[in-house]
Amino acid sequence: MAEHDAAPGLFAPGFVADPYPAYAWLRENAPVHRATLPSGVDAWLVTRYPDARAALADPRLSKNPTRHQADEHASGRVGIPGERGAGLMTHLLNIDPPDHTRLRRLVSKAFTPRGVAAFEPRVRELTERLVDGFAARGSADLIDEFAFPLPIYAICDLLGVPAEDQDDFRSWAGMMLHTTGKRGGVGRAVKRMRGYLAELIGRKRQEPGDDLISALIRASDHGEQLTEEEAAAMAFILLFAGFETTVNLIGNGMYALLRHPDQLALLRRASVEGDERLLATAVEELLRYDGPVELATWRFATEPLVLGGRRIAAGEPVLVVLAAADRDPARFADPDALDLTRSDNPHLGYGHGIHYCLGAPLARSEGRTALSVLLRRLPDLRLAGEAPELRWRGGLIMRGLRSLPVEFTPERVTERQ
Repeated sequence: MAEHDAAPGLFAPGFVADPYPAYAWLRENAPVHRATLPSGVDAWLVTRYPDARAALADPRLSKNPTRHQADEHASGRVGIPGERGAGLMTHLLNIDPPDHTRLRRLVSKAFTPRGVAAFEPRVRELTERLVDGFAARGSADLIDEFAFPLPIYAICDLLGVPAEDQDDFRSWAGMMLHTTGKRGGVGRAVKRMRGYLAELIGRKRQEPGDDLISALIRASDHGEQLTEEEAAAMAFILLFAGFETTVNLIGNGMYALLRHPDQLALLRRASVEGDERLLATAVEELLRYDGPVELATWRFATEPLVLGGRRIAAGEPVLVVLAAADRDPARFADPDALDLTRSDNPHLGYGHGIHYCLGAPLARSEGRTALSVLLRRLPDLRLAGEAPELRWRGGLIMRGLRSLPVEFTPERVTERQ
C-alpha cells in the first residue's frame, strides 16, 4: 500500500509550481518513500543525495520496462507515451548492459565532444536569429519564441533533418510537449515521427551526409551495426531527451535569474565581458537549483534490495528525485539559494553512472549560448507585468514553464558583436 498520505503536499494542487517543500519533507522524514503517482502507478521515490547517487549507479536497478512486475494496464504508463506502440523502445533509456554498452559505444562515436564544439557556431547563429525575431518588439514569450525552437532546430540540424522538414518536427515536438496520454497528441506525434525517421534513415543509407543519422548508420564496432529499429529509436530519444531538457534548462534558468536580480546582473556582466568561466558555473548552478529533469527516468528492481533502509521488492519501480537530491543540505551549502559562483557543485541534473546523459555537452553548450546572447542583446530583460502567474507543464519526469512573458526596451537592444 502506498504511503502518499504521509507526505504533505506531494502531487497536490500547486505541487508542480513549487515541489520543493514537499521534497524537503520527504528528505527529512521519508527519504525513500513509496507513493502512488498521478498516473496510478506505485513507485519508490528516492530523495536524499547519497541514496540518489547510489541508486543511479546500482546495477540491480534495471532500465528495461519489461522488468516491471505490473499488470498490462500499468505497464504502458512507465515510459515515454507512444514509444511502445511506435516500435521505439530500443534506445539507451530502456536497456541494460550488455546491449546498453554496445549501443552507447556505437552512438558515442557519432556524438563526440569535438563534434559538439564544431556545432557551437551553428547554435550561436540559431540563437541570434531567434532573438532577431523579437528584439525590436519590446516583448516576447521566451518559451514559445526562444527556448522551444532553439533546441528543436539545433537537434534537427545535428540529426540531418532537411530544412524543409524541420517545421514538421517542430509541430510534432509541440504535440509531445503540450499534450499527454497514449490516446492524445503524444502518441500520434510519436507515430508520425517514427514513420518519418524510417523514411529519412532509408534516404541516408542511399545518400549519407555529414550528420548524426548518417553517422549512426555508419557506426560499427567489431562488425556490429545499428539495426534500422535501433537507429530510429536512437534518433528519436536524442530528439525527445535533447529538446525538452534544453527548453526547460533555458526557461527555468531564465525565470530563476529574473527572480534574483543580483545573480542576473552578475551573469549579464559576464555575458558582455565574455566570461566563459562564470557562464559555465552559472549553467551548472541553474541545473542544480531548478533543473529541467525533476525525476530520473524509470528504474526497476531486478531482485529484492535495501535502499535508504527500505526494502524494495523485485520488479518494483524506483524513481530518483533529482530535484530533491540536488537541494539536499547534507551535500550542498545553503541549497535553496541561487549562487552562480558555486564551485562545489556535483549536481545530478544529467544523471550519474553508465546512464549519464550522452547529450550533456550539447545541452550545456546551448544553455551557455542562449543565456549569453539573451543577456547581451536584451540588457534590461524583465518579467512582463507586476507579478505574472506562470503556468507549469506538469509531467512526471520533466518540469518546465508553459510560457515566460518578458519585456525589454527595444531602443536599448545592442548590436550584434
